Amino acid sequence: MYRECGVRLRDSMREKGVDALVLIGNGNVVYATGVSWPLLDAGLSHVERPVAIVLADDPHPHLFMPLREGSAPVATDSHVPADHVHDPLYLEFDEGIEQFARVLADLVPAGGTVAVDELTGAMRRASSTLFPSGPPLDAAQVVGPAKLVKTVDQISCLRRACRITEEAMVDVHKALAPGVRQIDLSAAFTRRAFELGATANMLEAIWQVMPTTKTSGAVWTTTGDLALPLLTTERELERGDVLWTDMSITYRGYCSDFGRTWVVGDEPSDRQHAQFEKWQEILSAVLAVTKAGATSGDLARAATAANGGAKPWLPHFYLGHGIGTNAAEMPMIGTDLGEEFDDNFVFPAGMLLVLEPVVWEDGTGGYRSEEIVVITEDGYQSITDYPYAPYGRV
Repeated sequence: MYRECGVRLRDSMREKGVDALVLIGNGNVVYATGVSWPLLDAGLSHVERPVAIVLADDPHPHLFMPLREGSAPVATDSHVPADHVHDPLYLEFDEGIEQFARVLADLVPAGGTVAVDELTGAMRRASSTLFPSGPPLDAAQVVGPAKLVKTVDQISCLRRACRITEEAMVDVHKALAPGVRQIDLSAAFTRRAFELGATANMLEAIWQVMPTTKTSGAVWTTTGDLALPLLTTERELERGDVLWTDMSITYRGYCSDFGRTWVVGDEPSDRQHAQFEKWQEILSAVLAVTKAGATSGDLARAATAANGGAKPWLPHFYLGHGIGTNAAEMPMIGTDLGEEFDDNFVFPAGMLLVLEPVVWEDGTGGYRSEEIVVITEDGYQSITDYPYAPYGRV
């Protein structure tokens, strides 16, 4: 996996005319180095985060890795040689940027073209010193194409992340009852996921109680639609609450994505059952056109047609998205990038896609679930394997 990802990344660099990549986004560092690390609070990564520098003519990336004293070793299938593993860089601080400038000067050939995935404030302030040949390019144009098609090993890691998530959710679902707090569900899920082998908790678990009408929600959006996601609180759940769930963990740096709709301490009504059936119709229509060679536009049109001409997703989100070392990667289907973008994004075999249509009707709390598939030459293979209880009529 380390070797295959490295080849794809360097091929993409040469195609874009990039001599050096500076990667500070966690998912990109995982992809480039094969290294992952224990992480519960993603916010900590803004100060103590790994940094990778990839050179087009070097088969191994340079890794700058912070580790707390006494911390567990990184989880790795990586083969980064010892002379390419260095002390940490602190790119949030001006003092750290001084050291970073010396590192870049030593590694990057004079006049070399550099691409960066993120710029901290300190990096922006020192941009002319760090990048004397001119402003850096956007590394997303290099990393995105390389990450799009997954290797067999990457898919295997992602499958394992999904199995960990689903097995942990079995125990959480059993504990769902009136009087349980949202944070209690989060605690139960996180503990069980790490017991099962999760490397990191990538998304603060969402257990959102959905309003019965769009106008009854206490939180509004600029689109005038449902607000999602809202952070977990100490709110006690009540009988009949409709929960939209959403969570993501990683296994060796590769993400799961889980979403289901639950009802607290009660059975869904006939109207709610009917909503779930409509959701299934939409998902089936989308999957019927899902295969290599299809476009994001094909899937968006299939979903809209199955929903009577209305888009079955929230306007500030999407019908679906990619997944890998980030919980949401390209493509993003049905966003404000527009129909032309969707029609020009052609699916290759080996790409992973998360589909998450939404069905809403005032008075019900709505229905949303997520399904992960691998795109194949003649269709797709499903990765998600979790029941839809308590919905359906089976």
